[in-house]
Amino acid sequence: MKRRWLLGLPLVMLLAVSCTKEPLDHLTADESRIYVTNYDTTADFSEYATFRLADSVAIITNNQLQGRERTSVDAQLIDAVAAELQQRGYTRVSAGQAPDLGVTLSAITNTNTQLVSYPDYGGYYGGYWDPYYWGYPGSSYYFPTYYGVYETAETSLAVDIVDLKNRSENNNTLRVVWSGLVRGTGIFDGRNAQSQVDLLFAQSPYLKK
Repeated sequence: MKRRWLLGLPLVMLLAVSCTKEPLDHLTADESRIYVTNYDTTADFSEYATFRLADSVAIITNNQLQGRERTSVDAQLIDAVAAELQQRGYTRVSAGQAPDLGVTLSAITNTNTQLVSYPDYGGYYGGYWDPYYWGYPGSSYYFPTYYGVYETAETSLAVDIVDLKNRSENNNTLRVVWSGLVRGTGIFDGRNAQSQVDLLFAQSPYLKK
């Protein structure tokens, strides 16, 4: 598989903000998004003619399928992907027909839980109060270590194109010939649906009939 990367950020803008103390703090939601595409270099995309696009988005959390949904934003993303493929010469077919390509969209969320300790929390804040204040001269403070738990989560949009035309009759293995991933802020904001798909497919001029 061959990988391409595209930042939703002009190089000039990147150079401009890199001189600041915290350049990432100055990025807009559009500029924060990263677009990654992979494709099978052995695939001849001109040999495919038709595709079928799933009418819902798979919800995947920590590598587990939670179900499928079709929100208004999901519909926008699905329509945008369909339009992009049709502009490249492929014909969309409906259920009951045998397509050359299968196209799926997934919302992938990965969570990460971390434990952090604050060994100086009590000693630092308690130090504002002298032990004499409490009537215990000669005493000193002792505090146990405080612990906190925090969780981070990132949701990405994945688009995968599967070869159905050349599937093996002997097993259920299907070959992914193209995949795209969008990471960053505001991915599932309907105002960004079309532009995200445009930028994702812009990296793949070879993907055409």
